[in-house]
Amino acid sequence: MRPIVLALLVLQLGSAAPACAQGAAPEAKRPIAEMLPLFAKNNCAGLKDTADQLFCGDPDLNALGPRLSAAVEARLSRILDRRAAIAENVEWIASRNSSCGIFGLQPLQPGALASIRTCLLKATQERIAILLDANFDCLAANTTASLVICGEPQLAIADKELTAQVVVLVRKLRDDDARGALAEYARWTRTRDRLCALDDKDNVPLGEMESAGPCLNDLIQQKLAEVAAARGDPRKLFGKDMLSPSPDADAVDLCVGRIQSANACENFLRVSRVLQLDIEASERDAIVTAAVEMKVLAPFSICSPIASNCTGTCWDVQARQPKATAAGSRENVSVGYRLTIEKSFAFEKGKDGSWRCSTETLRPVDYGAAQRGP
Repeated sequence: MRPIVLALLVLQLGSAAPACAQGAAPEAKRPIAEMLPLFAKNNCAGLKDTADQLFCGDPDLNALGPRLSAAVEARLSRILDRRAAIAENVEWIASRNSSCGIFGLQPLQPGALASIRTCLLKATQERIAILLDANFDCLAANTTASLVICGEPQLAIADKELTAQVVVLVRKLRDDDARGALAEYARWTRTRDRLCALDDKDNVPLGEMESAGPCLNDLIQQKLAEVAAARGDPRKLFGKDMLSPSPDADAVDLCVGRIQSANACENFLRVSRVLQLDIEASERDAIVTAAVEMKVLAPFSICSPIASNCTGTCWDVQARQPKATAAGSRENVSVGYRLTIEKSFAFEKGKDGSWRCSTETLRPVDYGAAQRGP
């Protein structure tokens, strides 16, 4: 049976396959279909992706497919953001395939089949064990804040408890409200990281960020108290009209979230970071220039309504930068890309003292970059 996860998350990777050695043995010249016992029985020829064909036609790999799917589902059942976890799994599949010698749709040389099969078996078995370990959830986020949290047992326990309680609340909501709650909670984590000075510390040694621990603990405990006060009613925690007390990165984060929500971007992109670059403010008006990093959760055309409305521009993924137009192009921005834009956002101060974003679209952007990888 074809593995569910691999069937859903087919990737497009471009590279050259390993060259076949001179004087290869006769077996190395046999078609791969003849070397996979289940190939004909499972109709594997209908699969385009080489890794999918191997998992379909090889008995041992085929048996691992359902186990991998079950392990992925087990993890998805205990975490908050399923889409981000699915995207992380896509990235892992791409990394596993390339490290084992599989490059997208490029055909394999039969002589390399044995070593590739062994590599896939080992990597997939290790992945299953990792996914079934609840401690994996802590490190999977791969952010500076998550590294600090996972390095402190008490913080890790508190963060895990908070996530579990929020999951219970979010699952009581209908789809649209649940998506809004997820976006709201994700925005809270980014605000938490900014308040604890962890939003731009990618290359700072972990030992130099120990002072962030108390800050993280205070904010996590505060959020736990808010969850407890909700008494199981998600409407008491989520969906409130959020205001910005000052024109800053938090205000830009909220503004971007509203723009993307209005354009139904949540299934394709997730804001991962907002960094304030500059601010020009008067008593009633402000212009905040910020860098907004987004992670691709599902493929979309490089020049489409999703690209334009949700990222502010079309893209040239080969040049890794924005492109004015790409009419008629069928190329996609793939899962795992990080898209960063720089843009100025306008704010106005209301009579109540809060700042409201008057920027209603992400177009145009001042700068952009597309980066492949986690």
